[in-house]
Amino acid sequence: MTLSAPEEMPAAFARAWMARDAGALAALFAEDADFVNVVGLWWEDRAAIARAHGYALRSFFADSRLAPGRVKIRRLGSELALVHCRFTLTGQRAPDGGVAGRRTTILLFVMQRNGDGWTCIAAQNTDIVPGAETHIAGPEGLAAGDYR
Repeated sequence: MTLSAPEEMPAAFARAWMARDAGALAALFAEDADFVNVVGLWWEDRAAIARAHGYALRSFFADSRLAPGRVKIRRLGSELALVHCRFTLTGQRAPDGGVAGRRTTILLFVMQRNGDGWTCIAAQNTDIVPGAETHIAGPEGLAAGDYR
């Protein structure tokens, strides 16, 4: 699926998410697209993006709500654009079966114009951790940290 403008990507991504339609979500991406999630899992083609999101949308994101917020577009000539979007995620299922708290992320979409519109060739998702400026590796794993 191609979009008529790169700025349509955040809303299209959220619509597919809310419909729990991993196929529609993956169709926003080029066949050889890359997607890096918030913990660094890297899916390297449309089929892998569909599989990963299909699993998540059927399980721990089955009752979630993804809402786009601020969007910033940077055009890199007439054929490429960067689209940053702040998203809010609520309703994620916690490992214990409860409901996890609200998360805010920034998703970067690299959009490319092709013959009939725009498609995403790469995406990277980053969690926003309030009050932190980095992660610190310790014996228990990564923890958010602030040096100020």
